[in-house]
Order: sequence, then structure tokens, then C-alpha cells
Amino acid sequence: MQLFGSIAFKVVLQMFFPRLEELRHDHDKTQAEIAHIIRCQREVYRRYEKGTRQIPVDALITLSKYYQVSIDYIVGLTNKSTPYPRV
Repeated sequence: MQLFGSIAFKVVLQMFFPRLEELRHDHDKTQAEIAHIIRCQREVYRRYEKGTRQIPVDALITLSKYYQVSIDYIVGLTNKSTPYPRV
């Protein structure tokens, strides 16, 4: 089964990129500020938000910790923003 061709994956992508921007706006941050947090250039982060560049897992982990939400929430697998308990 190829995930990238599935309808479910397309739905996740539609939620994923807007959620990055939504979280940033909810925290009153600029793209440059978030880019600094995940240690990339602003243009690279802009491409993550627009969906033209794949965001690395380490950046997702950093954003999850920063925003105090689960990675599942960021990538659109759930609408529940509460992070999972730490092990």
C-alpha cells in the first residue's frame, strides 16, 4: 500500500500545513521566530508551512514541545491538541 497516493494522506496534508501556520499565529510568532526555534532559515520554514518542503522529524518534535501539542495534532491525525504523557 502506497501511503502517498492515498486519500487519507492528502487529507492529512491539507490539515498539516495550515496547522503549522495556525499554531504560529495563535502564539503571536513570526516565521522568523519559529525558524530560529527549529534552527532553520525563515524561507525554509515558510516552505514547511506552504507544503512545498517536507519538515524533518526533529523539527516536528521541537515544535511539539514548544507549542505543547502532540505531533499527531500538528500533522492533522487528531483534533485533540493535548500532548501525550511523557514516558
